[in-house]
Amino acid sequence: MNYLDWVILFGTIAFIVLYGTWRTAGTRNIEGYLKGDNTMKWWMIGVSIMATQASAITFLSTPGQAIEDGMRFLQFYFGLPIAMVIISVTIVPIYYKLKVYTAYEYLETRFDLKTRLLAAILFLILRGLSVGITLFAPALVLSTILGWPVSVTTILIGSLVIIYVVSGGTKAVSLTQRQQMTVIMSGMILAGILAYAMLPAHVSFGDTINLAGTLGKMNLVNLEFNPNDRYNIWSGLIAGTFLFLSYFGTDQSQVARYLGGASVAESRLGLIFNGLLKIPMQFMILFIGVMVFVFYLFYQPPVFHNTVLKARALQTEQGQQLKVLEQQYAQLHAEKRIAVDQLVNAMHTDNKTEVETTGTKVRELYKQETAVRDSVKSTIAKAIPGAKTQDRDYIFLNFVLNNLPNGIIGLLLAVMFSAAMSSMAGELNALASTTTMDIYKRSINSTADASHYLKASRWFTVLWALLGMVFAMLATFAENLIQFVNIVGSLFYGTILGIFLTAFYVKRVKATAVFVAALLAQGVVLYFYFFTDIAFLLYNIIGCAVVIMTGLILQLILDLNNQ
Repeated sequence: MNYLDWVILFGTIAFIVLYGTWRTAGTRNIEGYLKGDNTMKWWMIGVSIMATQASAITFLSTPGQAIEDGMRFLQFYFGLPIAMVIISVTIVPIYYKLKVYTAYEYLETRFDLKTRLLAAILFLILRGLSVGITLFAPALVLSTILGWPVSVTTILIGSLVIIYVVSGGTKAVSLTQRQQMTVIMSGMILAGILAYAMLPAHVSFGDTINLAGTLGKMNLVNLEFNPNDRYNIWSGLIAGTFLFLSYFGTDQSQVARYLGGASVAESRLGLIFNGLLKIPMQFMILFIGVMVFVFYLFYQPPVFHNTVLKARALQTEQGQQLKVLEQQYAQLHAEKRIAVDQLVNAMHTDNKTEVETTGTKVRELYKQETAVRDSVKSTIAKAIPGAKTQDRDYIFLNFVLNNLPNGIIGLLLAVMFSAAMSSMAGELNALASTTTMDIYKRSINSTADASHYLKASRWFTVLWALLGMVFAMLATFAENLIQFVNIVGSLFYGTILGIFLTAFYVKRVKATAVFVAALLAQGVVLYFYFFTDIAFLLYNIIGCAVVIMTGLILQLILDLNNQ
């Protein structure tokens, strides 16, 4: 990076913080702070929903997911449009009719206080953990670039978000997310264009698709039903629908985005807008990862993408072994490069026999490279016990830092920081509103005036930001970040969704039955997580089904005992 990159990076961040603070400095009431005065148009709602969901993890981790695992992660989002239609038709009118600040207020109306508190607490746990994960991604980027400890970069980024969220609440979040999404989408599209432009002149766009397909990276749809497979069309359409129903219908970080709409119609249009555009956006990000994969077929990538960790390991007694493995990797890549050129030539001459033969050779060399990379990870783990050797989250970052021109590097880093700030801002605002309205005002101090709750919301924003910083500094993530954040959500969303679906559609089930059923369901989901290999998306169906079915059974028992 040079001075131009730093100017673009910090200029973008400073503009977002100052703009959000300036435009919302007049927020003086709890209605404006938590609901944005109900002035948002449909397109603003749609952009805000997408920006809250699309954190830095999306743009840092998703391309790496595609590079190592192909495009099949896209199936995760196939249930999203279905969920958006269901929420728009059934859930949005209920929230507007009750004029709630949070989704959990409705549960007290339908059930009782303890059920409202249970759902709110489950949300606070999962979203509080997610804030830490969201913050960890850009802190990791800045730590890698500057060589600073992750703890320092975590505090720096968290403090910047606090400034404008505390100032303007929901309105600040929504206003800044428009600028952030502009930076994000333009930067990612530019990265994909540059990845293709840097390929050798004889490689056409069609060749890149054929190469990626030959090596198994264009695996968009898997029709096989396998409960242990995280990503297939069935898990996406069925389990994904349940996940997104819970996320967008009961998660305050998303509910707050459309509760600020000017009308029911505006909120509905915003949700449909998100449902229609999210899949193409994820396709684009994954495809950028595939383009980087093809780029690395012609230009040797690092054997281990966490270069800071590798440098530390080289200073240990395992350093010599790492150097030997690096040499093996370089030799394999040189052989693979020759085979890739032969494969491209065979494609140009439409020699199917040669395509099959050379394709097999390239796949075999790629497997050998992967085996060497696995050996490198094992060696680093020996050299530095406890170190995170999953380097998938660093692949796209390394590509940006080492291959793109100055100025573009700063822009793409600004993309990651903008995404992190927009997502974290939405999460903090939701955590503050839930803590204030569902916990503090309802159960601790119910007699204060509006200005007191406004101050409380701001202090809770700061508190959750600090907790998120602590979690980001202390936690280690064995999974890659994009998977980890979805796993955390799936641990709790099924139970929360079960409570809400019971509230909406199973009228015979009362408070005590649903409360006990929810506790049991949460225990079942945690059991499946710790003691089975079932794909995490299915936790959403399991948790939801246990709440509804157990609730019905318990209510029947209670009714019989009361006769």
